[in-house]
Amino acid sequence: MAGEPQADCLFCKIVAGDVPAEVVRETDTTVAFRDINPQAPTHVLVIPKAHYRDAATLAAADPHLTADVLREAAEVAAEDKVDGTGYRVVFNTGSGAGQTVWHAHAHVLGGRGLNWPPG
Repeated sequence: MAGEPQADCLFCKIVAGDVPAEVVRETDTTVAFRDINPQAPTHVLVIPKAHYRDAATLAAADPHLTADVLREAAEVAAEDKVDGTGYRVVFNTGSGAGQTVWHAHAHVLGGRGLNWPPG
C-alpha cells in the first residue's frame, strides 16, 4: 500500500536504519543523505519517510509531504552553502528518466556548473 514501508525497498531500509547512509538532515517526515555516487560536490538525496513509488505518485497522494521534500531540499542547499551560487533539484520519474530506486526522492545537486539542457 502507498505510504507503507516496503521490505524490498533500499530507501525504506535507510529510513528504518537497517542500511547505513550518511544522513545530513532528518525531520519527522523526511531523511536527507549523501548520494553514494555523487555527480557534483553537493549531491544529496531527500526522501519522504513514507514510501511512494515516484514523484508523481507522491505529489498526487500527499501534496504536503511533497512540499516537505522540497523544503528540505532548500535546507540542504543552504547547509551545503550552494543556495547562493545555485543548485538543482531533480526528480527522476520512471526508468526512462534514470530512476533506479522505486521510492520517490529528490536529488539536490550543486557546487559546480550545471549545464542546460541536462544529460
